[in-house]
Amino acid sequence: MSTHSLSRFALLLSLFAAAAPTVSAQTAVAPYRPGLTAEGITYHLPLTGLHLTVQTRCRHYVPGEYAAYARALLDRKDVMLNAFDTWTLEGVKVDAFGTPDSTAAYTIRLDHRTSAPLVTLSPEGLLLAVNAEATQPATLSQPGVRTIATPTLNADRYKTPDMLRAGSTARRAELAAAEIFDIRENRNQLIKGQADFNPKDGEQLKTMLTQLDEREKALTSLFVGTYTEEERTFTFDYLPRRTEQGRVLFRFSKYLGIVDPDDAAGMPVTLTVEDLQNIRPAYDDGKPKKKKEQEDLRYRVPGEAKVRIALGDETLYETNIPMAQFGRTEHLGGTLFNKKFNTKVWLSPTTGNVEKIELDQTDK
Repeated sequence: MSTHSLSRFALLLSLFAAAAPTVSAQTAVAPYRPGLTAEGITYHLPLTGLHLTVQTRCRHYVPGEYAAYARALLDRKDVMLNAFDTWTLEGVKVDAFGTPDSTAAYTIRLDHRTSAPLVTLSPEGLLLAVNAEATQPATLSQPGVRTIATPTLNADRYKTPDMLRAGSTARRAELAAAEIFDIRENRNQLIKGQADFNPKDGEQLKTMLTQLDEREKALTSLFVGTYTEEERTFTFDYLPRRTEQGRVLFRFSKYLGIVDPDDAAGMPVTLTVEDLQNIRPAYDDGKPKKKKEQEDLRYRVPGEAKVRIALGDETLYETNIPMAQFGRTEHLGGTLFNKKFNTKVWLSPTTGNVEKIELDQTDK
């Protein structure tokens, strides 16, 4: 719901409230229950989730047309006959985000005597601001594929007429190998100045050598194959409810890339979340809450967690992140929102903590 539509909704609610007697001059905030949404604007406090962005690189190998003859004709013993992929894990980044806590929903009841008719919510219903406009949460990264441009030569352009007329693959491979050896011999003669046609200057020599190199590279690819590369981005969302120790998020294989957590083909990529317990829990004396306190605006005091992501024993990412679920819920006094004060409050969509308060006393 946009700020504009919320403002209009709040105005209608204020007009409705003006026709009914009220006993409170402040904004009333109560735990949400179905059936009370018509009385005000319902908001949620967040839980803090982890958005993982995993960067990988995949190198594709395609064998050459004459790969089976590379050893016999070119003495290349390392040529693979079947296509395969080689994956590398380039890095991991973690972004925290807020998601509504279904157990922490409250309704702001509005009447004609309240000074808090403007409420800004995120599309998910997280409270972003009261009496002020707020920027919506940033968009999280998405999965994607980016091809890495690699210079490739079309080997068919360099096939000789004899190669094109040959009746078998073996014969075409022999002619291609013979052409490669001729190119190497011509290059040596050019460098030594013994060619039938010698270049007139250094620039022409450079051009001729470049053309020979391209031709040899293209024909050699018919035996050794070609490689292409691409960068692939994977994303994972995880919502820690408690301390986690070595939870397997996915596995990573050199030849398969990212695979399922239970696929033994890859090494485990694990998540560890340690609650640093730097926030004391809220004190509860067991007494019933006062009505005034029940009507206050709620916010979070986030705790801090150490987040570590590892591939086997290798640490890929480690940092401390504020998290709502490891903290406690507090309240802002309802007296801040009456005719005497024009109070503006901004809250974090990720942790629910108060980021900024502006308090102006009115003349009324």
